Amino acid sequence: MKNEELKITNFCVADFPFTVHLPGGLEADRLLPSFRTFRMEGDVADLPDRLFDFIALPAAEMPATAGQQTLLEETDNDMGHVCLYALADGYRVEVTCYGTTHCMVARPDFSAATAGICWEARGAGYALSSLLRITYAQAVLCRDAVSIHASAVHCDGRAYLFMGKSGTGKSTHSALWLRHIPGCTLLNDDNPVVRIVGNRALAYGTPWSGKTPCYNNVAFPIGGMVRLSQAPANRFYRREEVDAFVTLYPGCSVIAADHRLRNALYDTLTRLTALVTVGVLECLPDEEAARLCHSSLS
Repeated sequence: MKNEELKITNFCVADFPFTVHLPGGLEADRLLPSFRTFRMEGDVADLPDRLFDFIALPAAEMPATAGQQTLLEETDNDMGHVCLYALADGYRVEVTCYGTTHCMVARPDFSAATAGICWEARGAGYALSSLLRITYAQAVLCRDAVSIHASAVHCDGRAYLFMGKSGTGKSTHSALWLRHIPGCTLLNDDNPVVRIVGNRALAYGTPWSGKTPCYNNVAFPIGGMVRLSQAPANRFYRREEVDAFVTLYPGCSVIAADHRLRNALYDTLTRLTALVTVGVLECLPDEEAARLCHSSLS
């Protein structure tokens, strides 16, 4: 399929514009409903500093990958079964969801990617969103930003991010804030973006919010970032410098084997820990935990 036969749609997430090219008969709003509030009008020429270009082709038209492929990661997560391969000049990603495998080849810095999508398969739009999420998360790393696996709320003009392993209660803790902290609203329930702009750390809503439909195209200064762990009692511990870095790193999206991307993340986290309050909350799923966390960050 020639590029001129592809339909161009522009989006902007965390003030980073990017372009998605879809086959002419497919509608971005139908395939990517969570992206609607992030859509931009205008031609691709209006975005000279775009984060990346993403071309989505039918799977049958995906060019064959030449050369050696080295498997770097193989995981099962909310996107499905994901395999990441290193190529001589970039990366190949395979996402298998609902029994169908979709693939993508990206440049080393993820400034451009081409995907082969099985459009007729169940969950084609979900696979497209997942591949865009992977591309976005790596592309922002060299721009003082990071995609964080966290649930985030905002109140009194500030954002608060709750991190932790799957099943530790991030969404539950956000729900407790919504219930017990006046004026609190959900910002994103799975993948907010953190960005350093000047001397401020900001948290942004994104089109990726897990199972909770919360796609807010807004940003707030960060009031605190907290790693949660289940415990028989509620205790809050402040973390600073190296300890703060170690607290935040596990929740960040990065290809750890890529020295350039990893070092960019290190630089961002080093700056971030000097700008925001970082803590660890050992907690129960109760009102006291929410109030303790809120008061410790105020």
